[in-house]
Amino acid sequence: MNLEQLRGFVEVAHLGHFTRASEVLHVAQPSLSRQISTLEHELGGRLLHRARGHITLTPAGEVLLPRAQRILAEVGAIRAEMDELAGLRRGRVRLGAPPTLCVSLVAEAISTFHGAHPGVDLHLAEAGSRALVEQLAIGELDIALITASDLRPVPGVTLSRLPLLSEELVVVTSSADPLVPAGATVDLTTLSRIPLIALDRSYDLRATTDAAFRAAGLTPTSVLEGPEMDAVLRFVERGLGVAVVPAMVLTDQPGLSSARLSVPLTRTVSLAHRSDVIPGVAVAAMRDLIVATAVRFAERDPALSSILPETEETPS
Repeated sequence: MNLEQLRGFVEVAHLGHFTRASEVLHVAQPSLSRQISTLEHELGGRLLHRARGHITLTPAGEVLLPRAQRILAEVGAIRAEMDELAGLRRGRVRLGAPPTLCVSLVAEAISTFHGAHPGVDLHLAEAGSRALVEQLAIGELDIALITASDLRPVPGVTLSRLPLLSEELVVVTSSADPLVPAGATVDLTTLSRIPLIALDRSYDLRATTDAAFRAAGLTPTSVLEGPEMDAVLRFVERGLGVAVVPAMVLTDQPGLSSARLSVPLTRTVSLAHRSDVIPGVAVAAMRDLIVATAVRFAERDPALSSILPETEETPS
């Protein structure tokens, strides 16, 4: 039994005529007759009374007709849903990213994606890289942007990482009352003498900054320690101090300006997903858009460098 046989049977039952049914189905009448005969043979009984000029259903045909119609309707619904997914009219994307990327790269990518595919449900999880990897491992996220390079492996789970960007950490200051000249290059010795607002220790880049000061034998002049990124930027904008943050944080921040470090501190931004899970159509589209957005960011900001590899992804 196949769908062509059921479709032929339903059409003959509806029209009561083989010739008209064959015209509707765009098949030759002998072929349609063979399909029905094969179906009757497989089911073990006649489905149609064949009279000259008119066809009627047998009792077996009357039993089969509503079931065949339901099967064909369900197949049509499945095809419609697949067409919607293929056209990105529906779907779901669960994306994770650190807070420092949510205000820059992710904000632009999500805005562009939603404008192109408003019917796709978007879910964003904002957390540190280690927490995001755990959510990927248990299936709570489809893809995630991560920045830590020393993540602890999750037993039984292999992640694929696609390196996107090498991002410099920059010294951010108030545009209205800069504590360092905008666009200048600052060494760590000079930076250690300027009031510094330090991020919470849960941020990976805080560890990077602390390690750089220790290696240089310096102690920063901290005026405030522990706020989250949004608060740090607001305090800097009000002239309380400077902060060392990823370059992309300055996206759409007219009240802030930046200076580069003489010995660059960098972090790698990668896109990760589980290696054993094939991404759906909507997830794959979001993934491609994030890659394209990262390339655009690197083209317009000298503190960013695209590091997309020639090979697709590396497992970790």
